[in-house]
Amino acid sequence: MTEVLGFEGVRVRRGDNEILRDVSWTVSDRDRWVVLGPNGAGKTTLMSIAAARLFPTAGRATVLGEQLGETDTRELRVRVGLSSAALADRIPPHETVRNVVMTAAHGVTGRWHEDYDGLDEDRADALLWAFGMADFAQREFGTLSEGERKRVQVARALMPDPELLLLDEPAAGLDLGGREELLGALSELAGDHRSPAIVMVTHHVEEIPVGFTHVMLLRDGQIVAAGPLAETLTAEALSRTYGMPVELTSSSGRYAARRA
Repeated sequence: MTEVLGFEGVRVRRGDNEILRDVSWTVSDRDRWVVLGPNGAGKTTLMSIAAARLFPTAGRATVLGEQLGETDTRELRVRVGLSSAALADRIPPHETVRNVVMTAAHGVTGRWHEDYDGLDEDRADALLWAFGMADFAQREFGTLSEGERKRVQVARALMPDPELLLLDEPAAGLDLGGREELLGALSELAGDHRSPAIVMVTHHVEEIPVGFTHVMLLRDGQIVAAGPLAETLTAEALSRTYGMPVELTSSSGRYAARRA
């Protein structure tokens, strides 16, 4: 297996606030990681470094074999697929769904004067079909429901055929039906050997798709536990992460948690 992310003693400081503290972490090309933790744990900062959009204050971080601080991050970012609320906010609401996906090939959020060929169009159409959005290709992005937008965003993140896929709270704000549709699509993606390495941030164990392999638990910028999902995701580890007694149950590869 090939390493796609490598953190060694990574720290991020903003003034007197240490957002990440001594984080060491390795992601391989066949891994599917979920990152869990309360608000303020450092999850979004962790993803910003993984997306080559933030440099650590101290320590060493490599993304797809390139050390941050010693490489052209503009070229590196094209190799990383990212779906996040911040990126979605930059998508013009009048843009067609097909263009929202296709423009990711050039790393832009709105179509302007870029050149696209038939292969780009075919790939965008195939991704929309894979996420159940083929019939919405000519709809304006701003007219979609929240669940539909989330699926389009994941399709967009896959458009440049990335070597690493980062999903920052992809199920946030979805109702039960929208969440289950999205998690079904992500489970299929996780089970496909052609898919890139995946790292997904969420607040809820109920949003872990079937087929994910590893978990990291963060609290106050530090790793509470990290490793294979079946061994690492325990009631005891969740209790330490969230600072309260937690009861964890599992069924058919899905998880649920509540206060004990």
